[in-house]
Amino acid sequence: MHSTYFRNFAATAAMVMVSFLLIGLAFGVVSRSVFLSETRENVRSSSENISRMAQAVAESGDLRSLEMQMLLSTVASSTGQHIFITGRSGRVALCSDAAPFCQHIGAQLSDEVLGALPAEGSATFRGTLGGFYSARHYTVATILRDSGGRTIGCLFVSRDSRDALNVWETITPLFVLISLVVFVLALALASYTSRRLTRPLKKMAEAARRFGSGDLSARVEVTDRTDEIGELEEAFNSMAESLEKAEEKRRGFIANVSHELKTPMTTISGFADGILDGTIPRESEKKYLTIISSETKRLNRLVRSMLELSRLQAGDRSELLKHSFDVAELLRLTLINFADKIEEQRLDVDFAVPDEPMPVLGDKDAITQVIYNLLDNAIKFSKADTQLRISLWKDTEKAYVSVRNHGATIPEAEIPLLFDRFHKSDRSRSQDRDGVGLGLYIVKTILTNHGEDIAVTSRQGVTEFVFTLTLKK
Repeated sequence: MHSTYFRNFAATAAMVMVSFLLIGLAFGVVSRSVFLSETRENVRSSSENISRMAQAVAESGDLRSLEMQMLLSTVASSTGQHIFITGRSGRVALCSDAAPFCQHIGAQLSDEVLGALPAEGSATFRGTLGGFYSARHYTVATILRDSGGRTIGCLFVSRDSRDALNVWETITPLFVLISLVVFVLALALASYTSRRLTRPLKKMAEAARRFGSGDLSARVEVTDRTDEIGELEEAFNSMAESLEKAEEKRRGFIANVSHELKTPMTTISGFADGILDGTIPRESEKKYLTIISSETKRLNRLVRSMLELSRLQAGDRSELLKHSFDVAELLRLTLINFADKIEEQRLDVDFAVPDEPMPVLGDKDAITQVIYNLLDNAIKFSKADTQLRISLWKDTEKAYVSVRNHGATIPEAEIPLLFDRFHKSDRSRSQDRDGVGLGLYIVKTILTNHGEDIAVTSRQGVTEFVFTLTLKK
């Protein structure tokens, strides 16, 4: 576990370091470009503004006036730029430097620079301006004209490229220092986070190993965390509880199957041995052979029901819902099969089913079995001379089928157990000797596979089962 932690921490540290290196490289390239771009934009802006002022001054006076000198000096000192104006011949006539210390007044620009000047508008130079500067500058040259359109000179606004990068070079070490501090903090946070993540995961791994060894009571101590780890802890415990309950149901199922098989097999074996060894008189053999035949048939029904359950539980819902049928017509056809039983019980049938078709989605044979099992139970446990009601209605999305009978009230505690395998209530054991306790479980399994629900109510002798089906659009 420790080696895993250190591997995770090393991987995290490497990722953080690479991230910071990439961010630092991107910052250096982008910030340098931004500073240079900002400098060039400032130079262009100054050139445009000063050229307008210079042309206005030229119309009312001399470009070499003290007013113009002060304007150039003020702008230059506030922007860190160097500004000068040349005459038509390219000789410097006015400079932003203080007059006594200026070395540029009277200097002549090279033919290379003069040849690159446009007839009008402005031009951009990068370099020493033909040897005019000792270092590289970014320079914008703008042609100046008087009100008559005649060229009176040229305005040059420039900025030392090194000055533009001074600020960038100043903040870069600060950025590196801040990055190192953040990097250390990130590593500390990564270490804390890794430990915080691996601790509960280690506990879950231990619980999983116990669970895999057969200890189904293994659980993870749930913390007060609200993140994904907290959700994982709750999910693990929920899974463990579900598997434990499933194991309990499996054991209960095996016990129930053993019990259901043991009773008829003991009866069959005992009576068969009695007939063979003469314990049962010959005149009673037919009676006991009839019992053997009945128990054999019950065993056969049990096996068939269990095979049917296996088939139903393996069903694919998407395949089931590809089919459709008229549930109203299916109710009519299924009820006809119980005509004799209804007559024997002297039941009054209230068939509240619409005449028009009601198409629903599902497997027709499976839903037929649902209706058959519910009707069979309702008739079997109805009191004589009472009403049996079958009704059907719908809303916007679902169809609802109800089967209601009058008989003994099912205890409230029994209702949640009705759909369990092999469950038989007390009234069932006294009245249903031929049942195997799987009818309602099969009903629930079929409806669950269809994504449908079934509900039961039983009050004052009236029991009603209601299940849903999805309407066909």
